[in-house]
Amino acid sequence: MNTCKATKRNGEPCTLSVNGPQGLCWAHDPKNAERRRKGATRGGRAKANRELPTIKALLEDLTERVLAGDLETGRAAVANQLVNTRLRAIEQERKNKETEELESRIEALERGQERGAGRWRGA
Repeated sequence: MNTCKATKRNGEPCTLSVNGPQGLCWAHDPKNAERRRKGATRGGRAKANRELPTIKALLEDLTERVLAGDLETGRAAVANQLVNTRLRAIEQERKNKETEELESRIEALERGQERGAGRWRGA
């Protein structure tokens, strides 16, 4: 079985099996770039979309308990800080996915340029 001739982002050679005559796996084949991009975008949004309703419900519960006097403000403040930390982590994950998507698109453009696909638009 042939192995993909591409190099991963970390500099290591890709170890996936080749799919087509170009000697590239599905993940490195430029013709799949749009599907990879859409999949990565959906993946990042899906996780955030599952977590955000839970966080909102937790914040609502904290607010109600503090206002009702059932939870001391010190504990509520710590809980709120932890929730904010979780939100920042979710946002960082989203930014990381977006950066990976952009890197993938730039790599595809650079490969096209190396193959003599023409001049860059706007150049």
